[in-house]
Amino acid sequence: MKISIITVTLNSEKHLAQCIQSVLDQTYQNIEYIIVDGKSTDGTIDIIKKNESKISKWISESDNGMFDALNKGMEMATGDIIGVLHSDDVFASTDVLEKVANAFIEKNVDTLYGDLKYVYSEDISKLYRIWKGKLFKRSRFKSGWMPAHPAFYFKRELIKKYGNYETHYYSAADYELMARYLYKFKLSSYYLPKLLVLMRRGGLSNNNIVKRLRANRRDYLAMKANGIPFSFLVSILKPLSKLHQYYKK
Repeated sequence: MKISIITVTLNSEKHLAQCIQSVLDQTYQNIEYIIVDGKSTDGTIDIIKKNESKISKWISESDNGMFDALNKGMEMATGDIIGVLHSDDVFASTDVLEKVANAFIEKNVDTLYGDLKYVYSEDISKLYRIWKGKLFKRSRFKSGWMPAHPAFYFKRELIKKYGNYETHYYSAADYELMARYLYKFKLSSYYLPKLLVLMRRGGLSNNNIVKRLRANRRDYLAMKANGIPFSFLVSILKPLSKLHQYYKK
């Protein structure tokens, strides 16, 4: 079983080397690693070229944002399974993809998700909050729940049948894809109780209150499009459902 990992970059020199190394350190060997760059002007391309012999495919060209770039990466992918690792993030351990592959084989599911830790940018050993998964239930989408996108994996064959990222949802494109796959089309999923990714603080939708409100509006539109009941109310409750993540063990 081949796993395609896609990393999107744009002036990502600060943490990219660490991201790449966490892919190269995986014990699972059947990995296709794809990097899609948006014409970086810093040292990103130099880092990619330095690791070129270990990267399966990479391109550098203009795009229409992260999810457009991810769609390009998925078009390039030939793996059975697709996952995303953002350029600021790292795998939590060297056996992440080994566990993911084994779970897909043993559970025979369409999609899979695990746990994720939000960490501080300059010190990834310092915990900010944790996304702890739950046993999969489709009904959880009715209360605003979603898997953590960087800890979400799916079969590549699903793209032809159910589509890729709808970029007009902007920062909510990841939520919309997961709602479409798991809620609207009722695809199967498995919660892998393992920490998969360390994700640095930040992101498209969480930098400030204006972005958060804009993201909520897009969440609402994604919910409505995929038939989630009481979409407006659920979009308001969605951020509140994350409060428990700030509990630190």
